[in-house]
Amino acid sequence: MPVDAALAETWIERWERQQERYAVEREERFTVVADVVEQIAGDRERPLVADLGSGPGSLSARVAARLPHAEVVAVDIDPLLLGLGKALRPQVTRWVETLIGRPGWLDALALDRPLDAVVSSTALHYPPPETLLEIYRDLAGVMRPGAVLVNADHLVPEEPSLAELALAVERRCSQRRGGANSEDWSQWWDAAARIPEFAELLAARERQLPPSEGDGNGLSAARHADLLLRAGFRQAGPVWQYGTSAVLVALR
Repeated sequence: MPVDAALAETWIERWERQQERYAVEREERFTVVADVVEQIAGDRERPLVADLGSGPGSLSARVAARLPHAEVVAVDIDPLLLGLGKALRPQVTRWVETLIGRPGWLDALALDRPLDAVVSSTALHYPPPETLLEIYRDLAGVMRPGAVLVNADHLVPEEPSLAELALAVERRCSQRRGGANSEDWSQWWDAAARIPEFAELLAARERQLPPSEGDGNGLSAARHADLLLRAGFRQAGPVWQYGTSAVLVALR
């Protein structure tokens, strides 16, 4: 069931505010991702970019705005979030409903050429390490030489003292911005459940979403980089970080 554009705008605005509660300097982080993609793929005639775990297309839309000549494919398993994005963000070329890492998941993307870039925001911390390694291997097989993977996520340092300091930096930033007073994830979904127009998509969401994997894999930037190198990427490492909020890149 298509979502009305005006309704989608209201709920995507609420989504953006809610997400700022969890991602320190979220807009700057998105800007860094777009900077990297533009640096690697901006000169190509029609770069192909996949956004993994796109939700309603927050990152997809920003990449598309930076590279209007790109083909941006938004990939997620959540029917409601995809429906909101489809209704409001025509600059995103295609929306694909599939679970990242499920056998055959890449077939759903219907790629007609190698990817120039893969981006993701706060999504790749969910798969366990062995699944994530296979996802990285899958991606390495469909990316052109020189392509880039850009992962923006919460990557906590492995050393306890550094982790404590990174989390403290985030907490102070959130306090200064009043982030703790904004709507949180659970409140957003509870409110969305009361919208009659969302009933069909929410029912589909209940059928589609896999069982919860808790707080995620807890991998540091160094562990992600190790998995990426094992998967066939030639270089990997962080290019930006604020507290635990980081942008990690890997070159194919």
